[in-house]
Amino acid sequence: MLPSCLKRRLLWTVLLATTLAGCATPPNKAPVEDRAPSKLAARAPAVSAPLPPVAEPGNGAPADAAKPLPGAENAGKPGYYTVKPGDTMIRIGLDNGQNWRDVVRWNAIENPNVIEVGQVLRVVPPGVDPSTVSSRGVAAAKVDARPLDGKPAALPAGAASAPGATVAAAPAPPAAPGAATSATTSTAASAATSATTAAATSAADDDLAWAWPATGPVLTAFEEGRHKGLVITGKAGDPVLAAADGRVVYAGSGLRGYGNLVIVKHNGTYLTAYAHNQALLVKEDQAVRRGQKIAEMGSSDADRVQLHFEIRRQGKPIDPARLLPTR
Repeated sequence: MLPSCLKRRLLWTVLLATTLAGCATPPNKAPVEDRAPSKLAARAPAVSAPLPPVAEPGNGAPADAAKPLPGAENAGKPGYYTVKPGDTMIRIGLDNGQNWRDVVRWNAIENPNVIEVGQVLRVVPPGVDPSTVSSRGVAAAKVDARPLDGKPAALPAGAASAPGATVAAAPAPPAAPGAATSATTSTAASAATSATTAAATSAADDDLAWAWPATGPVLTAFEEGRHKGLVITGKAGDPVLAAADGRVVYAGSGLRGYGNLVIVKHNGTYLTAYAHNQALLVKEDQAVRRGQKIAEMGSSDADRVQLHFEIRRQGKPIDPARLLPTR
């Protein structure tokens, strides 16, 4: 047996080792509070503040408020034309029986290649009351078919009666008492004079001597709404002749579907058009005589050699066979 002192020493040694082993064991961790947002919360979109109202130009005027087009106040009035999609100044002149350059000048257009759909153009000369010519469409102006001397032509100066035609004003009835009666009498007399003048001018404009523009056979006749004129066949280079005295208001290829085109203005009522030529022998503002060679037949903008010939009265195509002499 071990002595008692040795037993006590061994017991103290075991107790000391146990105590030291307990001190070496790491302590338990304290619980940690997770303050990060949950995955569900992380997916939720943030709520943004409402956008401020959009400022509109012009002190609250709608942003898309359209600016009035030139001449819009005259839309629908006699003597005015509203531009449609596809229009050009050349076509507008042709459709209204006017020289397109005059229409440009009357409306103070700076660039004739820039016109807007909905724009309203004056198509009668300034100083002419459109209501007095609305039934005729355009103001009359006899063409001076003077020799080709290279001088610039005088521009139309409003409505004019035919040279040599004397128009007598309707006599005014006896004046009745009262200013109102006098005003009514004056208005009636003025209206009667305008009507008489318009009738005399229209009759003078219709007094034209016509001739066939080519000698070939007619391939296609005029048909309202489908064929605006006659199609006359021939050979390339055949002469194309002016159908009546007049002045060239267009010579070029700027009107789609017509090829090389000549337009002649004969007076305030009639225009003629000669299309699909291979060569043009006249220039704008040149006076021509009936039967004068103005072009050579061709097939420009066409599938065969032909002359497309139109007569337009007040800008509206009419059947040329009604005016051309019998062959």
